[in-house]
This record gives sequence, structure tokens and C-alpha cells, in this order.
Amino acid sequence: MGTRTLWSYEVELTAELASASRSRGFVRRHLSVHGLAHLSDSVELVVSELATNAVLHAGTRFTVSLHAFEDTLLLEVEDGSWTGPCQAVFAEPGAVSGRGLSIVNLLSRDWGVDTQAGGGKSVWAEFELP
Repeated sequence: MGTRTLWSYEVELTAELASASRSRGFVRRHLSVHGLAHLSDSVELVVSELATNAVLHAGTRFTVSLHAFEDTLLLEVEDGSWTGPCQAVFAEPGAVSGRGLSIVNLLSRDWGVDTQAGGGKSVWAEFELP
């Protein structure tokens, strides 16, 4: 990842299901402004999964951030829980959950979890910029 930040945005959201939709709108808006609408479908799906995890599992306010570097788009979702996400090895065919991190893994170049010194965690995903 390049070290020079080209632009950066963040929004703080509440732990309610509507925040997943708000996080998608946040991503769509900023990618469009910077001529990156072609990345929107993948990044919106990833942010939706990470925001939903923050709402359902952390239950705290959370922050969604987008950072553009020379060759990388970094998406972060930071919440107040120290408990990291758990990627399901196998989700039953009829299950309505358990596939989120597999989707994140499939659509992003890389992803991971960082714990915050003051508590909480940041789940991040990287996407390649042209």
C-alpha cells in the first residue's frame, strides 16, 4: 500500500440495522465523487457485511472510514467490542447468516482485524485502485 493518503472520510453510526444502509450510501457517495463508482458494488457489499457485524455482535456505535492511497482503497469499520469476527468454515445451505466474512475475503484484496489500545477493534479491507 502506498504511504501517501490521497483522501479520507469517516462517519459515525449507531448500532441499529438502518446503519448498514447508511454505510453503503456513505461508500457510494465518496467513491462516486472520486470517479471510483466501478468499485462501488464490491465495497458496498463488504461495508454492509462489516457494519451488520458491528450492529449485531458489538452492539456499539461504530465508525466507517474510507482512505485512498496511491494504489489502495482502505475500508475500516471500528466498533467498541474487543471480540473479533469469526469466519464460519461452513454455512448450512438454508442459513441466513455465516457467510459475511467469506464474502469480505472473496471481494477484497486483503482484510484483517486490529485491536484498539483504548478498547474495541477495527476490521479493515483493502481494494486495489487502478
